[in-house]
Amino acid sequence: MNTSFIKTLMTTNAGFAALALRIPTAIIFIAHGAQKLFGSFGGYGLEGTGQWMASIGLEPGYQLALLAGCAEFFGGIALLIGLLVRPAALMLSITMVVAIFSVHFANGLFMTNNGYEFALALFAISISLMFSGAGKLALDNVLKQRLG
Repeated sequence: MNTSFIKTLMTTNAGFAALALRIPTAIIFIAHGAQKLFGSFGGYGLEGTGQWMASIGLEPGYQLALLAGCAEFFGGIALLIGLLVRPAALMLSITMVVAIFSVHFANGLFMTNNGYEFALALFAISISLMFSGAGKLALDNVLKQRLG
């Protein structure tokens, strides 16, 4: 089995800076994904989120709610434990671009008007982690060593 691509995905020299980004961002994404998937933390669950997505023109709503919820929830878990951080961050950054332009952009920058500033910050963090990798204290480092 050719493991060089997987090793490349897991390689990082980011140190503790990436860890400082990963942990709070992971908590935010896990919580938002849990809102969409399970209705946790005051969320609407898949049915409600899917209906809302369809109402703003994102079709098929249920399937897109499932994709967004899974990207946020499982991508957040990946960030938290430092597992395949680069691909997880890529998926999260795509999710944030969709959120920015389909939900928030028309409202301007500021969160007080449901603007895109928070999604933009999460997008920037995701892009940073995609480039830097997991950093210290990550499963990526352990798995890379085991792959030889």
